[in-house]
Amino acid sequence: MGKISLNITYSEAVESETAIRKGITNIPNPEQITAMKLLAEKVFQPLRTFIDKPIRVNSFFRCTALNVAVGGSSSSQHCKGEAIDIKATGGVTNKQLFDYILYNLDFDQLIWEYGTDENPQWVHVSFTGKRKNRKQVLRAVKGQGYKAF
Repeated sequence: MGKISLNITYSEAVESETAIRKGITNIPNPEQITAMKLLAEKVFQPLRTFIDKPIRVNSFFRCTALNVAVGGSSSSQHCKGEAIDIKATGGVTNKQLFDYILYNLDFDQLIWEYGTDENPQWVHVSFTGKRKNRKQVLRAVKGQGYKAF
């Protein structure tokens, strides 16, 4: 399979060091691929176009076994192809990614993942085409779970 979007390859979207290490086959079905393409179209590509620098994909699709292996939530949108964890490159900050999504794009969940008050360690964003997106903004705090931002 080729690409999920202009700037995300299929292999990048399913790649996982944990899956390789544990021998987990991380392959999305057609419905999950459709969801991945929609998230890329509505969130990732507009962000990538605005930033005009590569954005690292930390985690996109996770099959159920992989999600368990990484300690993900049992209701993780990664398992539906509806969530992506990203990290800035090329002098751009994760806060800039977060802020652009927050103020310019539709999303279901946007999470400031750990890091500091000035910059998250990475950004989690989800988008769903199955219902109205919630525009839920959260912050992950070590040892405290998720809190409203």
